[in-house]
Amino acid sequence: MFRRTFWFTTGVAAGVWATTKVNRKLNKLTPESLAAQAADRAVLAGRRIKVFALDVRDGMADREAALKDALGLTAAPPNDVKQLPAQRGRAQLTHTYSYNPHKAGNEDH
Repeated sequence: MFRRTFWFTTGVAAGVWATTKVNRKLNKLTPESLAAQAADRAVLAGRRIKVFALDVRDGMADREAALKDALGLTAAPPNDVKQLPAQRGRAQLTHTYSYNPHKAGNEDH
């Protein structure tokens, strides 16, 4: 009698456990659940890409500083070097040009 009760209880427990596992798997395969999983993975991928981009940017800055040091570009220019003249104002740069097609010497037309 105890044997039958034991095996009956074991069978019921196994059935409940299997049913629960199957229902959980089926719930994971619903369209809403699949969409949520895809969104979570997309957010995770975006974070990984952002971290990668920041690492690349830091590496670029380090490499640029090393190259500038190697080429001697970080030192201030000596005082005896002539500097470029100051930028001219906009009024000095404007000049009106006129175009006369008859004086241009274009004989093709």
